Amino acid sequence: MTATTPASTTSGRTRTASPRRTGVRPGARRRLLRRSARAQWQRLHEPRRLLAIVLLGLAGAAAVVWLVSRGDLVGADARAYWVGVRTWLDGGDPYHPTGPFLPYVYAPWLLPLFVPWALLPWSVAWFVWSGLNVLLFLWTAEWAYRRYPLATAVIVWVLLLPLIATLDTGNVTLLLALAVWAAQFVGPRLSASLWVIATSMKWFPVLLFVFLPPRARLWGLAAAAVALLLTLATWPQTLVQIDLAINFPRPLRLDYLLLLWATVPWFWRHADPLWWVNRRDLPRVAGAAAQRVKTLLRRWRRDPERATVVARHAARVRLRAFFGLG
Repeated sequence: MTATTPASTTSGRTRTASPRRTGVRPGARRRLLRRSARAQWQRLHEPRRLLAIVLLGLAGAAAVVWLVSRGDLVGADARAYWVGVRTWLDGGDPYHPTGPFLPYVYAPWLLPLFVPWALLPWSVAWFVWSGLNVLLFLWTAEWAYRRYPLATAVIVWVLLLPLIATLDTGNVTLLLALAVWAAQFVGPRLSASLWVIATSMKWFPVLLFVFLPPRARLWGLAAAAVALLLTLATWPQTLVQIDLAINFPRPLRLDYLLLLWATVPWFWRHADPLWWVNRRDLPRVAGAAAQRVKTLLRRWRRDPERATVVARHAARVRLRAFFGLG
């Protein structure tokens, strides 16, 4: 038999019962929104979060006041990239530009990367450059704030001076730090490409190799080999660039401290990222390391040949894991 839908008769007319509606009822949805808003409000009243908001607000205000007071004096480094690429496109020497401009001081094979941006008029190019720096930094800061609000605020204050200086001059250092930041969230090939471009432009990002995902480190070696070939292919210009980078007078390079910002994702995504500053954990870690050394020495005294084989195997396993080879 086939089940029939119940019906009711009113004044000779038959009314079929409507099927039950599915989904969240409006009342339940309102209660859920109220509960979520209440939780967010309570979070805003946490002392540490309030302190983080105040610190970040003060940092933003300080940066805005400084950059606005500079007026038309900003963008000297960014203008050097813009002029250098345009000089190169016109057949000139980007390392010795004419006029009151700083020289382009990076690898010659990186010049094409700037071409789409350098084709813009300077006023538009500077707006795009500075806006991209600010927006990407705020995006990464928001990611870090959602995980560790107060720690993020403290790090922003520690890096505030080099951050303002970099936004003021338009130096590429912040974008390089953000590139290594992004390298920790993308696939291994793109990750390696971002790291090797940053390293080819300024050598400091080479120290951030260990913060790449394991598989990206392996691709990073391949990308570094490609960068070396490109350097050899442009060797005469590279010699000029190296000489200029070493001998060109520069102030104290505080902007290099911004590369520390690229390490934030690695620390923030670990369960206990700051164990090394925890006085309770340091004795335990030191004791475990001392015990490991004692075990290795004991094995070496008993059977040097066997200990060598075991040590080589352990090193091989660790090396494979470091490069994501299992």
